[in-house]
Amino acid sequence: MNRPTNSLDAELARRLRTALAAGHEGLFRVLQDPAPEVLRAALKNRALGEDHLLALLKRRDLSEDLLKAVHGLPQTGQSHRLKVALAKNPGTPGPVILTLLPHLRLFELLDLCILPGTTPDQRIAAERVIQQRLPTIELGQKLALARRGPPNIVATLLRQGEPRVVELCLASPRLKEAAIFQFLNGPAPTAETISMVARHPKWKNRPNIRLAILKNRKTPAVWFTLFLPILRTSELNTLLAGRRLTPVQKHLVTTELSRRGSLGQAVKR
Repeated sequence: MNRPTNSLDAELARRLRTALAAGHEGLFRVLQDPAPEVLRAALKNRALGEDHLLALLKRRDLSEDLLKAVHGLPQTGQSHRLKVALAKNPGTPGPVILTLLPHLRLFELLDLCILPGTTPDQRIAAERVIQQRLPTIELGQKLALARRGPPNIVATLLRQGEPRVVELCLASPRLKEAAIFQFLNGPAPTAETISMVARHPKWKNRPNIRLAILKNRKTPAVWFTLFLPILRTSELNTLLAGRRLTPVQKHLVTTELSRRGSLGQAVKR
């Protein structure tokens, strides 16, 4: 049988009074209360401290209004740990997250990108802040991001073209083929980093990657020697018709076509 409404009101009133007056230890129990009104009252308790708020922010059932109220507390403004916990709570509204992320350290942002339980909005916002910081962070941090970062971060690092970073990006299980294709067609590749891609066991046999390697003017001749014999004649003709190859690279392509007896067809086309 349901309890009378006045009984429920009296119970809620009791819990509200407890929320306002509880001491340090009792307040931890109050912060597990299911009623939003009780939680809002607890935020006004004079005993409320950082540890209480950290415990509260572990809950995944908090309303946006309550999380906004936590964000507005003086304790949150003074505590880095609270800013991190608030940014990691999946219920925190987007505008609040945007104000918090600039205060987070690099690998706290990375946790938001890769740890289970974060929302897509949190991940996207954290990735953007990391990408904004990439030009100024140290090489060691870039190497760590290349190892652990999500696909968009790894792709951005790859496009920067630093050899030690490129090596780790290529080994990342989160790197996508499209990111390598963009890198090879961009301004950053060098003979060294192109060779890293060309010899990598995971990427060297991808047809699109192989062609992108051969279309780059900076590709060393050795990769033409190794790759041209396994290309289709139509692919060789496409390479020769392009305007991106150096004279030496074109000579290697024509030599392979001549070996196949297909050079005359390529010239007619």
